[in-house]
Amino acid sequence: MNGTKGGRGRRIVLWRHGQTAWNLERRFQGSTDIELTEEGLGQARRAARLLAALGPDAIIASDLQRASATASELAALTRIDVTHDAALRETYAGSWQGLTHDEILAQYREQYTAWKRGEPVRRGGGELETEVADRAAPVVLGHAEKLPDDGTLVVVSHGGTIRTTIGRLLGLEAHHWEGLGGLSNCCWSVLGEGARGWRLLEHNAGTLPEPVLGDDD
Repeated sequence: MNGTKGGRGRRIVLWRHGQTAWNLERRFQGSTDIELTEEGLGQARRAARLLAALGPDAIIASDLQRASATASELAALTRIDVTHDAALRETYAGSWQGLTHDEILAQYREQYTAWKRGEPVRRGGGELETEVADRAAPVVLGHAEKLPDDGTLVVVSHGGTIRTTIGRLLGLEAHHWEGLGGLSNCCWSVLGEGARGWRLLEHNAGTLPEPVLGDDD
């Protein structure tokens, strides 16, 4: 999965959506469709100005509204149509969705700690992280393959999906993915193409230092 055709100099920018009310409440969103706050829209507009300067060639996004609305801000500046794909949605987390961090710890502490240890866990009876990578990473790679030499793809998605996709594209074993750390709202990571495959060039880059809220949503 981490192989490339080598030496074409392509870049993949993985951009997390802006802030939502559930992020502020530390409420697990998962695949629940939650809109951006006004601050989240402002974050998207500020970040879009920086990302537009990279001269993206294509934009793809999760079809959930918090990602779609974030992508729209970049599309407005670049005049590039956004391709939406449900495969880029956040991890489905079953009964965890809608619960706050404290509620998850109170009700599912054993499951939570096993996940944090890097064990394969169906949080709330939902998807495994490897299953998220199985659906998202091929979509990202498929669009990257269509880029011109030295081209840039912007992927607008969610914290957990971005982390698992980066882990898969770098060829890391799944239990190491947590070591990548989370993305703050409207921050991004950049993968660059080298002779041996994809390399992590930037992680959690953005306009201003922001706390990581709602890591997997």
